[in-house]
Parts: sequence; C-alpha cells; structure tokens
Amino acid sequence: MKEGMLCKLTNEKASFENTCIDFKEDTAVKVVSHQTEGLEISQVREKLSEEDLEYVKSQENLIPAVICGLIVGLIGAILWGTITVLTEFQIGYMAVAIGAGVGFTIRLIGKGISQIFGIWGGAIAFVSVFVGNIFSIFGLVANAQDLTLLETALYFDYAYLPELLSETFSPMDLLFYGIAIYEGYKFSFRVLTQEELEKIRAENAAE
Repeated sequence: MKEGMLCKLTNEKASFENTCIDFKEDTAVKVVSHQTEGLEISQVREKLSEEDLEYVKSQENLIPAVICGLIVGLIGAILWGTITVLTEFQIGYMAVAIGAGVGFTIRLIGKGISQIFGIWGGAIAFVSVFVGNIFSIFGLVANAQDLTLLETALYFDYAYLPELLSETFSPMDLLFYGIAIYEGYKFSFRVLTQEELEKIRAENAAE
C-alpha cells in the first residue's frame, strides 16, 4: 500500500522505461484472445462437420430477420429524408449507416450462416438506400413548394423522378451505394468464435 504497484518478479517498483528484460510472454493469454475473435463464414464451414453445420442452420430465422431488416431499412430511409430536409443537403454517408444497420439487424435476428442471409441483407440495403434517396428528393421538393411530405408524395409527377435522380446524382453516390450493399451483405451473417464452435459441438453431441 505504501509503495504502489510492484513487479511480481522482483517485488519492487519497475526500474525500466520501455521494455523489461525479465518479461516472458504468456502464450496461454494469446490463445484465449484468439478464441474470442469472430471467424469468417468460410472458416466456420471448414471447422464444423456436416452434422454440426445442420445444427447451426436449425437455429436460423430468415423470415423474422428479413422483416426486421426491412423495418430498419425503412426507418433509415425516413431518417435520411428528414435529415436532408433539415440540412437542405443530401448526405451520402447516410447510405453507409443504413447498410450497416440493415446488416447488423439481420445478423442479430437471423443468426444465419446461409448465403441467403447475405443476399437479403445486400438487397434490402440497396432498396433502403434508393428509397432514402427518393425521400430526400421529396423532402427538398416539399420544402421548396411549402407542402407536407405526404402531399408531395401524392401529387408528385413521377415522370420527373428519373430526371431528378440524375440531377442529384454524383459519382460518389456509387461508392456509398456500393459500401451500403457490401455492408448489408457482409454484416448479415452470424459471427461465431472458436470457443462458440466448441460449445455448438458439445450441444449437438449432447442432443
């Protein structure tokens, strides 16, 4: 209590500044740390037997995941339109946030490792970003014409929509769209660690 933190090897205060010649790396700590790292889906498939893989797939929830992903995507699109109205500026970074939100939602609800989860995640992310882009245009038109968003959606001449989309389009939008789709796909898969795989094997064996 009087000396403060002491070295376990010397029972004295540390006498070194940057490195200690007596330090020995604990390899056991590295193993534990490695076990907590998420594995790629391809790694999961390699490490699990067909029986264990089927057990993991039995825990998948595709329909609830798709529904929740659609809800999150719609909320993100509405937020994008709202922020655009408030700032009078279309923020492309919102597309990235929407893609991530959709992907993580599908991962959380779906617990899926099948390819279909990534496909749905990427597709929903794309549709959500596209709808958010349209909502942004509606918001700007509503502001200019002093209308509500609902009135704008009802009375809008949709023949002009492609022209407005092209006018508000920039090459950077392709990048944001691409990132959103990638995130929607990539983040939709369940993340498993080596430790969790071992638990799955034990659970499946017990059943």
